Amino acid sequence: MSDPGADYREAGFSRRLGFGVAPVLLLVDAVRAYLDPPSPLYLETGAAALEAMATLVGTARRHGVPVVYTTVVFDSPEGEDAPLFFRKVPSLRVFAAGSELGTVPEVIAPVRGEIVLTKKYASAFFGTTLATWLAHRRIDTVLIAGFSTSGCIRASALDALQHGFRPIVIRDAVADRNGAVHEANLFDLEAKYADVVGSAEALEYLSGA
Repeated sequence: MSDPGADYREAGFSRRLGFGVAPVLLLVDAVRAYLDPPSPLYLETGAAALEAMATLVGTARRHGVPVVYTTVVFDSPEGEDAPLFFRKVPSLRVFAAGSELGTVPEVIAPVRGEIVLTKKYASAFFGTTLATWLAHRRIDTVLIAGFSTSGCIRASALDALQHGFRPIVIRDAVADRNGAVHEANLFDLEAKYADVVGSAEALEYLSGA
């Protein structure tokens, strides 16, 4: 079987964007809904991704790199504030206002001064002030971790690119329900919309930032 990566590269895809000079660490929906086994959104590989996120957060804080979080909250238990998304994915009920499943685990919980943006759709940018916040601080690089690879990570990486920021998806700090789906989406992101790197490379960058 031919290497699909080589085919894409020969066709002009998968060029490296590289790191910029002013990063942010964006944790997209890194919440208990993906980590608690009774939750319908539970991911078996979520705990490993959470461990990688904790290391990234600690390193970012030590080196003065801002950390931004997103969570999902629906004010109506029937999802009237995002009716079609709610209809498409009824499991989003776990994000009804007041649900513990919508909270960030203690190991990576935001500290004073760190921003937590509430969203109702997949992208961290859609319907939030994220793009304005980043532009005001002259951020040029968005390191992306969280859940899930094929959903909110993919949507956030695409929107980061479309807003003029360098999206860097951290391979071992994101997770999905299915390994094949996870890998396919990382492949596609790397080919068209983002750089996909491991934690080691991201940590080295953060340490020098």
